[in-house]
Amino acid sequence: MPRSPSKTRPITIKDVAQFAGVHASTVSRALNPATRSMVAQDLAASILRAAQELGYQPDHLAASLRTGRSLLVGVLLPDIANPVFAPILSGITERLIEDGYSTIVADAGPGAPSATTLLDGLIAHRVDGLVLATATRDDALVGRCLERNVPVVLVNRAEAQARVSAAVSDDMRGMQLAVDHLVGLGHRRIGHIAGPPTLSTGLLRLRGFEAAIRDQNTPLESFSQSATAYSREAGAEAAGRLLTAAPQITAIVAANDLLALGAYDALRERGLRCPEDISVVGHNDMPLMDLVAPALTSVRIEHRAMGREAAELLVQRMRRADASTRMVMLTPRLVVRGSTAAPRPEQR
Repeated sequence: MPRSPSKTRPITIKDVAQFAGVHASTVSRALNPATRSMVAQDLAASILRAAQELGYQPDHLAASLRTGRSLLVGVLLPDIANPVFAPILSGITERLIEDGYSTIVADAGPGAPSATTLLDGLIAHRVDGLVLATATRDDALVGRCLERNVPVVLVNRAEAQARVSAAVSDDMRGMQLAVDHLVGLGHRRIGHIAGPPTLSTGLLRLRGFEAAIRDQNTPLESFSQSATAYSREAGAEAAGRLLTAAPQITAIVAANDLLALGAYDALRERGLRCPEDISVVGHNDMPLMDLVAPALTSVRIEHRAMGREAAELLVQRMRRADASTRMVMLTPRLVVRGSTAAPRPEQR
């Protein structure tokens, strides 16, 4: 049996080849996810076991100098503290690692450097591609990536011009599910807390709410107020304006769960109960929404799947510069919990 190499120096591909009893070029192909299919499956598995046993670590710097690829992908998030982005990031990382890529995550949340500065920093690290979760409807960062010929895709949000591929949820459908549910319970005066109109999610969910109201066979009254940000504080402020302008509403559809939690705060401040006085529906079904009081009815988005789809789109773009621009739209579903109920008889 071949001897293990000395522990005093880094393990090389030649060491793995000697240990596994194969040629170094075969080891190189087996260790590279992009070329692993060129090696017989059982032999590739044997080589991977040998590399793991020896503690082989690839020299990414040397590989980058040799191939011109860093095997790094940058991910720019709008707020890493928002629980929505953890499963998205998990999905992205899970898919990219299958092709040998590592991720560098940058947070553009409150107090962070400007998104442009963060983007330039990621590009300076010679990333092979970028996933942007920060996109506005008219996004300057997308243009910056295109100017520099850096492959880029969007996740969770899209831009109006659709210049690059994106993985998003069907926001219009999500609002239809929420309104249908409330109307089915007997609600006829429904308010909406919209997200920022500069974001695709804010605009499309507002349009989806309005379309869902129009599509009902029952005459309805609808009212809306836009939040300045996707935050609990902005949700409470917008809900306060909504309740002042339309005190007769019996239900609120929020454009995301943080806005819905802000609506909870606004209701408590006015001595109103959920769902006894006003039902509330969120959007995203982010983690722990079943633990708030009352547990939040929410439109569930499969965020991990969305992250995987975005990463797949980017891998295709990094493999082929002429890959077609595509929009992958995931289908949401409604998760009904304790925050929605039929209106009281006197409210109807």
